[in-house]
Amino acid sequence: MILKRCFDLFFSILGVLILLPLIIVVSILIKFTSKGAVLFKQVRVTKDGKLFKIYKFRTMRENSEGNKQITVGNDSRITSIGHILRKTKLDELPQLFNVIKGEMSLVGPRPEVPRYVELYTEEQRKILSVPAGITDYASIYFSNESELLGKAEDPEKYYIEKIMPHKIDLNMKYINNMGILTDIKIIMLTILKIAGFVKMNPEEL
Repeated sequence: MILKRCFDLFFSILGVLILLPLIIVVSILIKFTSKGAVLFKQVRVTKDGKLFKIYKFRTMRENSEGNKQITVGNDSRITSIGHILRKTKLDELPQLFNVIKGEMSLVGPRPEVPRYVELYTEEQRKILSVPAGITDYASIYFSNESELLGKAEDPEKYYIEKIMPHKIDLNMKYINNMGILTDIKIIMLTILKIAGFVKMNPEEL
């Protein structure tokens, strides 16, 4: 874990330094194209069930979250710049600061909101034995999650009963094989997936 923390700290700080001009440009675009704060903060669950506030670039209209904690299809709440940020995953960039603070890792199970974590079985709670991450196998496979939910009759039920268990299975796979080489592999696959160079089934991950 010490090696993983050093890896996370080095590359997250390096990432912030390299991407600082992009972070500034995105912040300006958000501020001048829609009303509200630049950052969106939401309580999530990380290692050992600890709560923290995850940082994202705001992609929705101000105060439009309500009780909805999943994004469905072409959600009307998403701003014009928000669509671009979500498609390119640039909305996740502020999580580099969560990594620097020690709340997250570059690679690890994506952090859920408390209401969904409460539904985990004792076996599923094993994914809380490691820090939450910016990317993981599930992020790669379910990169089109909002589209899948948009086709469901009951999006939240579909997420809880179909998508979430599959995500947890992929997270278990990561935990059982975690290491720096696995983290590097997942980071590279994430970049290739965002760039559109790869399409994968769970068996290929």
